[in-house]
Amino acid sequence: MEIVFVNLYYIENPDKSWVLVDTGLYGSADRIRKAAEDKFGKGNPPRAILLTHGHFDHVGALQTLADIWQVPVFAHPLELPYLTGLSSYPPPDSSVGGGGMAYMSFMYPKKPITFKGRLELLHPDGSVPFMPEWKWLETPGHSPGHVSFFREHDRVLLVGDAFVTRKPESALAVLTQKQEVCGPPAYFTPDWAAARSSVRKLADLHPEVAASGHGLPMRGQELKQGLDELARLFDQLAIPAKGRYVPEPAITDRSGVVQLPPTVNNTVPKVLATAGLVALAGLATYAFTKQRKSSTNARVKRTWPGYARRPGQSFSPGGSDTQDQGNISHDPNVNITNNYP
Repeated sequence: MEIVFVNLYYIENPDKSWVLVDTGLYGSADRIRKAAEDKFGKGNPPRAILLTHGHFDHVGALQTLADIWQVPVFAHPLELPYLTGLSSYPPPDSSVGGGGMAYMSFMYPKKPITFKGRLELLHPDGSVPFMPEWKWLETPGHSPGHVSFFREHDRVLLVGDAFVTRKPESALAVLTQKQEVCGPPAYFTPDWAAARSSVRKLADLHPEVAASGHGLPMRGQELKQGLDELARLFDQLAIPAKGRYVPEPAITDRSGVVQLPPTVNNTVPKVLATAGLVALAGLATYAFTKQRKSSTNARVKRTWPGYARRPGQSFSPGGSDTQDQGNISHDPNVNITNNYP
């Protein structure tokens, strides 16, 4: 399902249970819920919500949907700082990539969300909760804790943004949906060496179908040729000639951003930045209209009655998990770090 320019996925199991992967943009919760009811029936919520990563266009409806369905949310440990209010992501670099989506990236939300609910860790053995046919793989680069999901028996790959199937920097490509295998969105990728390794790892899986965060699913020979070429020529095809994160990556750890490379002069012409602002305003109007039409938020409690824990996997606000993640608190008095303007 596409929400403006980003995809999310409903995954059905053989027993008819299902899981949601990513949650799209803010204001899209009612549309996502109604589509789920049409497909799976009313009163049949997902078993869980899984996140490929926590960028704004993948977690926009997360809190509302988790409140409606009261289901756990699973993510990689390195994504926790950006889901619990501890750290912002490395700021986007609108000087790279070209195209309308890149030009307006300096205006995208980059502060963390503070999710209140059952936020749990993906198990280190690669198994996927409530998806027995699938495994998850670490595919960092586009974000520190980015993951992808793979079903081996039919070689279906849910990529997230480790690579995408349309030119991610182009606003025109959003409209035309022209298919091509491309690297991760350049303006929001702070570690190109890790991104290269992730693409090569995914190419080694030889997927028959790839469904990414941006663009239509691709399959067969067209996918194989495009992905093999991207893996082989990643530096030439995906890495910008210059940009803030090209010479050196952002340094992150389990607390969030530790160190950033120096800023670079943004060569984006003012007229293009203005065009980006107009485009972003249009997208914001769309999301706001959807939100106003929805009565969801008025009906749903915004907080959970409690926080469930699963041994060996769970993360709870103010506590620590068994993998020694450290204490990450929802206490409003805790300083929020790295909230770049």
